[in-house]
Amino acid sequence: MDLGLTGRVAIVTGGSRGIGKAIALQLASEGVDVAICARQRSALDEAAKDLEKQTGRRILPIVADTTNSESVAHLVDATLKALGRIDVLVNNASTPGGMVRGPLAEADEKTLLEDIDTKVVGYMRCAKAVAPHMQKSRWGRIINIGGLSGRRSGNISGLRNAAIVHLTKTLADELGTHGITVNLVHPGQTRTERTDAETERRAASNAIRRIVDAQEIGHVVTFLASTKAANVTGVAIDASGGSIPVMFQ
Repeated sequence: MDLGLTGRVAIVTGGSRGIGKAIALQLASEGVDVAICARQRSALDEAAKDLEKQTGRRILPIVADTTNSESVAHLVDATLKALGRIDVLVNNASTPGGMVRGPLAEADEKTLLEDIDTKVVGYMRCAKAVAPHMQKSRWGRIINIGGLSGRRSGNISGLRNAAIVHLTKTLADELGTHGITVNLVHPGQTRTERTDAETERRAASNAIRRIVDAQEIGHVVTFLASTKAANVTGVAIDASGGSIPVMFQ
């Protein structure tokens, strides 16, 4: 299937490792030039070299902090200057699992606000920065990476993922008339370069009885970024292998 992505340009935040790097790999494998951003230069440069070697596409490493509007503006400007356009934004930069996981008595409000600033407000900052360029070209894809802690209790930081559901639908409704789709992908336990054996074992309790690999999240995101998904917008997709035993309508 031709996904219609050859020659497109994407930004993937949090793209130096884990799910973000896997998404960048899948996009680049479909002919997309990708700007990856993170806070650490060394990890970014290493990831860019690896991705270019595997795909033959241009991979642009840009140091950026999505909690800072000026840094986000620099990310967008540098991408436009080097790659000429922005067609796809994948919002992925965050602390995996959240920063406030313990009981209420131990929850730190400043840490929670930092978590929200990165994953919720940070996603909004990036969307706000790229939307005018997508609107000008009458085409765009924004894919937010959430997490299933927004659908279950037990993790205070999970509220950030619930908030992203609202953000996704709101942006989808506003930007749809401009040819821009906005969707959300919820990974569950996912195999990355940092996954240990215990995580693999726990993840095997899902419906498919195995952990989901980061590349599989990349496949879902790449489809949503494609021309074939033009009628899919404002939805949240559970890509966890069926780790929650209920259906959400």
